[in-house]
Amino acid sequence: MLGGAGMLLAASPAQAADVSYRTECVPPPISGLPPVQGTTKVQLTVPAEAKVGDTVEVVWKTVQAASNNPDVLDLDKDTVKPTGTVKVGGATTGTLQMEGPRQNPPIPKNSAMVLPDMKGTLKLEKAGEITLTPDAYNINVSKPISTDTKCIPKETVQPGATIKVTDGGGATTGGGTTTGSTAGSTTAGGTTAGTTTGGTATAGGTTAGGTTSGSGGGTGQTDFPGKEVSVNFACTSPGPAGIASKVTINAKKSGGSYALTVKTAKGVMDSPAALPAGALKPSMDIVIGGADKGSVKVTGPANAEPLEQGKPVDLSDMTGTYKPGASGKSTLSPGTLTIDVTLGSSKINIPCKVKGSVTPSLELDTTAQQGGASGGTTTGSTGSTGSTAGGTDSGGGLAATGAEDNGTLRALGLVAGTAILLGGAVFTFTPWRRLRGTR
Repeated sequence: MLGGAGMLLAASPAQAADVSYRTECVPPPISGLPPVQGTTKVQLTVPAEAKVGDTVEVVWKTVQAASNNPDVLDLDKDTVKPTGTVKVGGATTGTLQMEGPRQNPPIPKNSAMVLPDMKGTLKLEKAGEITLTPDAYNINVSKPISTDTKCIPKETVQPGATIKVTDGGGATTGGGTTTGSTAGSTTAGGTTAGTTTGGTATAGGTTAGGTTSGSGGGTGQTDFPGKEVSVNFACTSPGPAGIASKVTINAKKSGGSYALTVKTAKGVMDSPAALPAGALKPSMDIVIGGADKGSVKVTGPANAEPLEQGKPVDLSDMTGTYKPGASGKSTLSPGTLTIDVTLGSSKINIPCKVKGSVTPSLELDTTAQQGGASGGTTTGSTGSTGSTAGGTDSGGGLAATGAEDNGTLRALGLVAGTAILLGGAVFTFTPWRRLRGTR
């Protein structure tokens, strides 16, 4: 939860009117199809009244998705995961991120899409009436390949709920953009009963933290822990459409250089197939800003244990060395994440670039070193920690691909082939036979 502690008020039956709006759903780019038009009907549920300092739960129920599952493919149980945004208006403005579990009944061909409820939490920091309006949403399907259908409103949407916030004696902050962050956990292939997922936001002020951490000047300090920051990565085919993760950059001073350790959130993606040990390896470009410029390459070891198909995967810690090329306050921020998958002699490289802006994780007081980074790129060293299965489901990752035999990456070769429709969004795939031959 961002914005500090507060009483969590569950969404009591207070504001629960249906809101309908014309929607345009965009199929995955590889389909080559035009956007699909439809109508979305949403019910938002929140407490009618709350006090400044409270944290309220917002529930998004999709009464009607913009399209049905057409007469092509039956969707398996627990393969559909929605995410979305709610616009916050009135006494404060901003955007609340919503997330639902990967949880659905089997959806037969030519029947209505059944989406699980999405949830988010909102910290109230200003008195007055706050309106909540449903906005864009995304539907991720994990089988037979991971694909995303993005749906956006095509008309002005009416508010779906209003909260009357009274002054409870808590501190208030000036208006500003509020950005939610997802939280919670799900198990692979579904959600354990009682477990919820959702976003978090702070109403009345910007929640994105500034740069943090210790200074690397002449204080004798050697360890500099970074701040955990939220990053959205947009991946290229044949990777997932995107990965959302928390990233932390830590540094340990050694002479004039810094040994970096980069950590990502657990379960940032699902294994695309049953992969043997040593098949999946992460790396990242750390962007240097402030007084210094350039980037540092950090790499992590491959998975030490075999990975099960469809199970969440923890990326190993990535390490490298930063040698400053300028003196002053220098910042370190997450950059492009790269996932390398190797099966025998077959290699797949999946770059995932940062989408939007990202807050620096670490700020250091640096002293220029000969041959330092200023404007250049440094290649880091490989760490020693293996990746393990398990963790939370972040959604939109390399989800289960439908491969049923030993380590076949059937969904990673995205070329024209069998057509599969989801709500009018067609996406295609053909198994990568070259990879199948390496088993």
